[in-house]
Amino acid sequence: MLFVHGNGVDHRMMLALDAAFAGSGPWERLYVDLPGFGATPALDAPGGLPQLADWLDEAVGEMLGSAPFAVVGTSLGGLLARDLVARRPHQCIGMALLAPVVDSVREQRLVPPHAVLVEDAALIASLSGADAMAYAELAVVQSRENWERFRRSVLPGLRAADVRAMARLEKNYALPSLPDDRLAGFDRPMLIVTGRQDAVVGYQDQWALAQRFPRATYALLDEAGHNLEIDQPQLVHAHLARWAQQMTQQATSDRAHQQQRDRPEHP
Repeated sequence: MLFVHGNGVDHRMMLALDAAFAGSGPWERLYVDLPGFGATPALDAPGGLPQLADWLDEAVGEMLGSAPFAVVGTSLGGLLARDLVARRPHQCIGMALLAPVVDSVREQRLVPPHAVLVEDAALIASLSGADAMAYAELAVVQSRENWERFRRSVLPGLRAADVRAMARLEKNYALPSLPDDRLAGFDRPMLIVTGRQDAVVGYQDQWALAQRFPRATYALLDEAGHNLEIDQPQLVHAHLARWAQQMTQQATSDRAHQQQRDRPEHP
């Protein structure tokens, strides 16, 4: 099971998801840092989204070869995950997308206005200026518990990101074409979880995306912005746990079908 993080953070944002898969079977879980984030060196110029997608495909080829895999992508990782599966449709047994980018062109997204449902002025005042700005940018329900999750999972990646690599990515933040038409016929279990207050990618484009896939589950969470894992961890974990069970069943079914095909025929 491959985990692909979003823009500006690194794999540490997704480590908190690990508990959702504890009871779903012996999944080997691979958490990658995209180039320019975490411990992975930045790409050379141009270093845009097309190059990032190529890098991910090559990395998966080196790590997994032709072995079957499932993929969990969040934000930009949700777009990269779909592009990866479009390149390897027969190798992937399912996708889970958390607040995924549907269209990388921001002006074409349907997004709600920014909203903070619960403010905690004392909490914000207790943080350093940089930390307060980073946290308050996306926090929908401000609380000490919410901040602690942000501090552990998001802030380290924000601090480690290569700002020059991010600038190059920003200049070419689009794929030559969206991958979804190439995913026509993908009938494996798929999960799309969105936030009602997500002012970055929204939730309406994701609903339209879900309708393309016959095995898609779509969830819209209230009191959740773009950082779903931070705002509603229990609900996100519950949906991922169910999806992981579907993946285990899918893998078992695939093995049975393969054994049936490999069985020698007798006259």
